[in-house]
Amino acid sequence: MWLALNYFQFFDNLIAGFNMKLFSNKTSPYARMVRILILEKEMTEKVDLVWCDPWSDDENFLKINPLGRIPSLVLESGLAINESIIIANYLDSIDEKTPSLIPNKYKENVFYLMGLGQGIMDAAFSIVISKKYLGRELDNSILNLRRFNGIRRSLGQLEENIEKYSHEESITLGDISIAVSLSYILFRIPEMKINDNYPKLSKWCERISSRSSFESTAFK
Repeated sequence: MWLALNYFQFFDNLIAGFNMKLFSNKTSPYARMVRILILEKEMTEKVDLVWCDPWSDDENFLKINPLGRIPSLVLESGLAINESIIIANYLDSIDEKTPSLIPNKYKENVFYLMGLGQGIMDAAFSIVISKKYLGRELDNSILNLRRFNGIRRSLGQLEENIEKYSHEESITLGDISIAVSLSYILFRIPEMKINDNYPKLSKWCERISSRSSFESTAFK
């Protein structure tokens, strides 16, 4: 069973160390990407989850990650690694028991998908946060329209290429990045109508999302 600590339990037991600790929550696409990787790599015995609210600006958490962002991975040494894509690469690199999620055979394809997935995730997250804190007047702003257009162009490219760059025999970090981004849009920006406008991509995402690692980390 994957150990999940609450925020205060973590700081009460920080000195004890033992496992790495991943600061996370259930609605962050960035944190979810790392959580899925941990499940796929069978590393749940090595990484404990610590649920937290990065928007609370808690002084203890800001000492770990001065940027106030999640996910943040605290190593056994106490050193913290920040930013989801870096955390994911690190965890993949230190585990030798399971196949790498960035296999050399498909490395270029994986990085192509990772790049698009991260870009889509950034744009979608910015749209959601902007609406939450700045209101609907931002909807027709040049900045927001640019984000929407960037997402649409990226989804259009993936609609044409996803079967070419994704490999059915094994899941990769690129697949995870794209699927989490799409799931986040379905969760937070349903008006983009991914299922209607990008049928091939939607079908691909549905297949990937049927994995237990995705089902157990579904957005809530």
